[in-house]
Amino acid sequence: MSPRFKHIIQILIAFCGAAGFAQQDPQFTHYMYNMSVINPAYATDNPGTISLGGLYRTQWVGAVGAPKTVTAFVHAPIASRLEAGISVVSDEIGDVVKENNLFADIAYVIPVSENNKLSFGVKAGATFFNANFNGFQYSDTDPDPAFANNIDRVFPNVGVGTYFFGENYYLGLSVPNLLRTKHLEHQDAIKTIGVEEVHYFFTGGYVFTLSDDWRLKPATMVRAVKGAPMAFDVTLNTLAYNRFELGAGYRIGDSVSGLVGFYATPDLRIGYSYDYTLTNLGNFNSGTHEIFLLWDINLDDIFGGKGFDKSPRFF
Repeated sequence: MSPRFKHIIQILIAFCGAAGFAQQDPQFTHYMYNMSVINPAYATDNPGTISLGGLYRTQWVGAVGAPKTVTAFVHAPIASRLEAGISVVSDEIGDVVKENNLFADIAYVIPVSENNKLSFGVKAGATFFNANFNGFQYSDTDPDPAFANNIDRVFPNVGVGTYFFGENYYLGLSVPNLLRTKHLEHQDAIKTIGVEEVHYFFTGGYVFTLSDDWRLKPATMVRAVKGAPMAFDVTLNTLAYNRFELGAGYRIGDSVSGLVGFYATPDLRIGYSYDYTLTNLGNFNSGTHEIFLLWDINLDDIFGGKGFDKSPRFF
């Protein structure tokens, strides 16, 4: 088969998994600001506020078939101790694989002390999976039958999570997709790619107040999936004057990252990160770019007229 096709298939295997022996869910550098996608128990418990967020990630820029991911979410308290939301994840690998996930989330928040809260969450929805192999040019006499037909399927899924948090810290444990699904089936006695395994996420973060104008924000995320090594992310951000953020991250054995962000208003946050690949794959790409936006809409003061003396939401 053609070299281009081989590159695409290698990326497909890396992301869709060969019988599950790979990390399959999209990864994020700004995971601490994308928690609604990872953990259905994530809650701000901030009455009268609607939280919206979006993230765009283009990974391994310059590599053939490099992935692109878009996420979006909205959530808000809907009753005492109850918070609900919607999250969307759209993942595209080259011109071949497109996967869209749509979930509804609900979380119940329990005060466990004056400053500490524990929430439990559930998400339910569906994955819309499409693989289009049209247009491939084969150099082999007999094309691989595993890629002879396009795939267009819908998979139901559910997820659960728990989230322990206070004003300056959080700990989360979640399984966004509990159901093990097969994207491609066996064909002609050949075991093809496409089994999606259950992923486990542990997240944590803390805010150290160095002074009235400076704060230090370490965070971490651990991902585990059957048949693959555990993945560790460690990030350290500095927040200055409640407006500007600068940080660095390390995905152990995979990449290093630089992160920047700022508050355009007390309720609107914008950020960017760049990942430099440390593995051999770095020879074939120019890095990974990620942009995020977070907006908290105060229903009592929709235009955010409180000024920059308002304390920001750290996570």
